[in-house]
Amino acid sequence: MDQLSLLELNTIIKQALDLNLEPSYWVVAEIGEMRLNQKGHCYMELVEKEGETVKAKIRANIWAYNYRNLSGWFEAITHQSLQPGIKILANVQVNFHELYGLSLNIKDIDPNFTLGERARKKQEVIAQLVEDGVFDMNKEQELPLVPQNIAVISSPTAAGYGDFNDQLTNNSGGYHFNINLFQALMQGDEAKESIIEAMHQVYEQVEDFDTLVIIRGGGSQVDLDCFDTYDLAAHVAQFPLPVITGIGHERDETIVDLVAHTKMKTPTAVAEFLLDGIKTFDDKLDQSFATLAYHTERFLQHQQHHLEQLRNQLLFISKQKIQRQQSRLDLVAQNLQHSAIMSLNAETSKLNNLENVLSKLPKQVIDNTWNKLKLLEKTIELGDPNTILQKGFSITRFNGKALKNETVSIQLGDIISTETSEQTISSKIQKIKSK
Repeated sequence: MDQLSLLELNTIIKQALDLNLEPSYWVVAEIGEMRLNQKGHCYMELVEKEGETVKAKIRANIWAYNYRNLSGWFEAITHQSLQPGIKILANVQVNFHELYGLSLNIKDIDPNFTLGERARKKQEVIAQLVEDGVFDMNKEQELPLVPQNIAVISSPTAAGYGDFNDQLTNNSGGYHFNINLFQALMQGDEAKESIIEAMHQVYEQVEDFDTLVIIRGGGSQVDLDCFDTYDLAAHVAQFPLPVITGIGHERDETIVDLVAHTKMKTPTAVAEFLLDGIKTFDDKLDQSFATLAYHTERFLQHQQHHLEQLRNQLLFISKQKIQRQQSRLDLVAQNLQHSAIMSLNAETSKLNNLENVLSKLPKQVIDNTWNKLKLLEKTIELGDPNTILQKGFSITRFNGKALKNETVSIQLGDIISTETSEQTISSKIQKIKSK
């Protein structure tokens, strides 16, 4: 059996590859790993996946001079840098080194392929959102006329959030906003889950807010990859508040932008949008107040004119009524004067007759009264005790009380007094005899 050293075998492999392989191939692969050394050389691991399973992989490199040209051209076309996670179409040369083994030397990269690949993935996500019936759901949310209670999802250290907050807080109109920040990572592998978790926190207080704002500063296209994922876009599309986005620069449009209620390019543009909404509402209020004041003034003028007419009519009618009543009063006064004169004459006649009668009555009344007084005087004289005593009668008293027919409690030995017209006699009871 012939024996070969490892070097001899690797030399045979290298010679066989050199004889049978084309000078270069265009290969589709995903950048699995990537690093740059101090000299500017780029070392990659290219992979091919089926789902999450790696089906093939190989080392690749781009030498420093070529890397500077390729990376600059790629970023200018795609607006993103070469980095792990993106698919590329690369022109590669197969190399086999006796010591370092098999590798690919990347000679060129087609940036248009990467653009197309990203567009294909975005269209697949959009089509799924449409098929699930959620693509336009957030656009159906009603944005309040004056949204002032704002939930914001952003990184607290993001320059975009600082600009947004300053512009709303220090606005020239003096409008007040209640801004609540819900912190989240806005780029990187954990950004999607972090933003969704922040949305759940907002949902727990959803009654406290008018709208949800998602903002971040611009970045490379790959920095915005999380905003093109189905999970985050579906959460935004179905969120119960109108969502306003400001997550990129002028050239960027993510799927989250497409499903949000309102898409603005930058955080500053979102702040301007909110301020313009309130300013527009404020202007409409001023215009409504001006219109109300104008119509109120016109109404008051009309009512004033109407009141003047009523006043004039009232004065005219009042004068007529007063004149009619004055005429009636004059007639009544004449009638009363006539009646009074007639009544006065009649009463005067009665008084004259009465005077004649009264002039004859006093002498008769006096005579009759004098006779009555004389008779009364005689009656009084007859009833006077002195008169009775002078006629021979006497008055007997016991203990100062006159004895009459009624029974008086008198006992033997009691003293009684008897009064006559001339004297008073005291007697002692020695005998009592009842009738």
